[in-house]
Amino acid sequence: MALFPRCDLPGIRLRRGRPARVRVLMSMPVFARVSTVEGAIFSPCPCPTLLGSFQPNMTTPSSDSPWTAARIRACKGRQKIACLTAYDYSMARMVDEAGVELILVGDSLAMTMLGYPHTLPVTVDDMLHHTRAVVRGVRRSLVVADLPFLSYEVTVDQALATAGRFLKEGGAGAVKIEGGAFRAPIVRSLRQNGIPVLGHIGLTPQHVHTIGGYRVQARTPADARRLVQDARALEKAGVFALVIECVPPRVAARITRSLRIPTIGIGAGPYCDGQILVLHDMLGLCSGATPRFVKRYADVGAQIKAAVQHYGEDVRRGRFPGPEHCYTDT
Repeated sequence: MALFPRCDLPGIRLRRGRPARVRVLMSMPVFARVSTVEGAIFSPCPCPTLLGSFQPNMTTPSSDSPWTAARIRACKGRQKIACLTAYDYSMARMVDEAGVELILVGDSLAMTMLGYPHTLPVTVDDMLHHTRAVVRGVRRSLVVADLPFLSYEVTVDQALATAGRFLKEGGAGAVKIEGGAFRAPIVRSLRQNGIPVLGHIGLTPQHVHTIGGYRVQARTPADARRLVQDARALEKAGVFALVIECVPPRVAARITRSLRIPTIGIGAGPYCDGQILVLHDMLGLCSGATPRFVKRYADVGAQIKAAVQHYGEDVRRGRFPGPEHCYTDT
């Protein structure tokens, strides 16, 4: 703590002429950093005699700067956040190069990559394997890893040990957990130990058996109020952003207005601060029914099937390989 016996320094106004204690909030986003003084206000460029060589960086991060949990949090009220899932190196590299801010290695890989009917069977080892692959393909996007079912719910110590593996072994920049206010102790412990947490409320797929299937949540006023309370409790506990899944747009809008952290919607309407989709859904790579909230941006699945069929016909008819695909003798 630095004490200042005078009040005639530039940019400082002291109350009742008392010494002021300075605390520099280094954890705040780079373009929102300010120095606070108990009873005083600093100008944007503090006097060097007060803070030595420190000069705050007031510039906005460049487009090539890596995305972090803190940078995502600072998007609130500034820009919309585009998020997608990815589960392997190749897809992660393309999603990252396309400029998506956040990539979620979701436990939905249980269905999209491993063929399970729901997310519950996927293990920590499964998730770590795919997280490592995604991280190797990413240069800018924030990689968030889902903590799988029963890998964090038993005790706070279990949650800390599991989440720590995803940062140390998996290389993720944050983890995601499902659940409302009752998850606050876990969120608080993870954050205190340096692990950023993305929250997830509304339809929580890991609770599919207790909520009666994949149903829209918070349709009644009482349920909507509880969801708002959950969101506020998670914000207070320290999540840097909050996924809201399958709720009416008016409820998501109410939650978004009540929080100082970004909300990321999936089936929650247009009023959230960001949106996320399962990559396989939006590219047409999944079979079966597509959720109502999905917009299909390409039918890659059909293109892959047509290409493979074309290849098979060429092989059977002797059209592949052709001379242009063969090496010469010299």
